[in-house]
Amino acid sequence: MTNAFFVTGTDTEVGKTVASRAILHAAASANIKMAGYKPVASGSAPTANGMRNSDALYIQDASVVELDYDEVNPYAFEAAISPHLAAEQEERVIEFDVLSKGLEHLKQKSDVVLVEGAGGWRVPVSWNDYLSSWVKQEKLPVILVVGVKLGCLSHAILTAEAIQHDGLEVVGWVANRINPGTENYADIIRMLEENLPGQKLGEIPYMPGIKKRNLADYIDLSPLGL
Repeated sequence: MTNAFFVTGTDTEVGKTVASRAILHAAASANIKMAGYKPVASGSAPTANGMRNSDALYIQDASVVELDYDEVNPYAFEAAISPHLAAEQEERVIEFDVLSKGLEHLKQKSDVVLVEGAGGWRVPVSWNDYLSSWVKQEKLPVILVVGVKLGCLSHAILTAEAIQHDGLEVVGWVANRINPGTENYADIIRMLEENLPGQKLGEIPYMPGIKKRNLADYIDLSPLGL
């Protein structure tokens, strides 16, 4: 069994957190001890307990393993901008060693770690490097979240090509319907099924308040070997 997967998206705001929660819910239903990890997050809010990011909190809540917030999200930045700019504003540096230590720690506490990225595949963490470089360093198999909307086919196929060019495997993908009015939905799914590497793990329909729902029934973990 692979002990860690990386979740990336075709863009920002395409439903990585929704898909990650769905995978974590499916793991809970299957009695798989899975921990969620959101190593880098922008758009966080100051609280009495420190900076907190809403997506990281959703991941913490859905994790099968009980985790402290700092275990889930080592880098929480306040500004809702690209991580490299947010880090620069706070005069901090996103260090891959910190991300790796956090991942290894969660591996010790779980059977599988689900790592949710930030933004798209080439999201910058500095002026000359990307979060994808860390994923490549860790050799993590990748799950691609496709936000189903106009233009998603090109974004999905280009992202998959970039992942494969980096020498990594797209082991599965999730279709997340973010625009209920998108025309030709079935044709879009068929195109993705015929052209994306990896198997479809599921389709998540558009639903109000989706981040508060249990989404286990929309995900099939078997293509991941779980």
